[in-house]
Amino acid sequence: MREDLVGAIQRLRGSVYLQDGAIESGQLRSDGRHVTPEDDRAWHLLVLDGSRIAACVWYLQHDDVQSIEDLRVRNCPLAGDDGWRQTVRRAVERELACARREGLHYAELGGWAVAPRHRNTGEGLVLALAAYSLGRAFGGALGLTTATVRHASSTILRRLGGASLEAGGTAVPPYYDARYGCEMELLRFDSRYPNPKYDCVIDVLKHQLATVPVVACVEEASPVRSTSPAFEWRPVTATGGAAA
Repeated sequence: MREDLVGAIQRLRGSVYLQDGAIESGQLRSDGRHVTPEDDRAWHLLVLDGSRIAACVWYLQHDDVQSIEDLRVRNCPLAGDDGWRQTVRRAVERELACARREGLHYAELGGWAVAPRHRNTGEGLVLALAAYSLGRAFGGALGLTTATVRHASSTILRRLGGASLEAGGTAVPPYYDARYGCEMELLRFDSRYPNPKYDCVIDVLKHQLATVPVVACVEEASPVRSTSPAFEWRPVTATGGAAA
């Protein structure tokens, strides 16, 4: 069942990204799936509309990270740009040092996709808040995501509590990513300090995480110990959380 859910996630991402012009058809598998290395390692948070996936995001927790070279963000265009490479590296490693010092996990988020028919219904917002909740459920987390400016995604994440990466008082700027044909931002988040407006909702979702169905590999049955199951987020939980 997990393989079926992950396949459905990949097909949703593939159709959404292709329609948005973020990828070309040649970047998809023959069955329309958008596959990334993180799919087999990350938690997947889902919103279901009946039997169909309405929205998805993955949350990749790193338990032993020493430098930017251990992270997906190392592939960000700015990380290879002569003018910004050192700033990005210092900013990320500053975050890693902070996580170690304060006993927090470190996570990267990605694969955010919302079916077009659900883009104005709150599902994407719930998943973003649920990422904060999952970080809290693990005891607290600092995190990083590459957020597209398209559909105001980066603006939404900033309103929830996301912020620019910084090093020495210099903020890492937005950048153009030719792989996705759009402007992107590198945003950090701290599960302890979201926008206060959403703090209560995040706590409600955190408690609901203890009861939502989890689909995992057989050898990874515990959602607390495992690092790569897929959460099946029931619509009633998602809409209830968003309205709380």
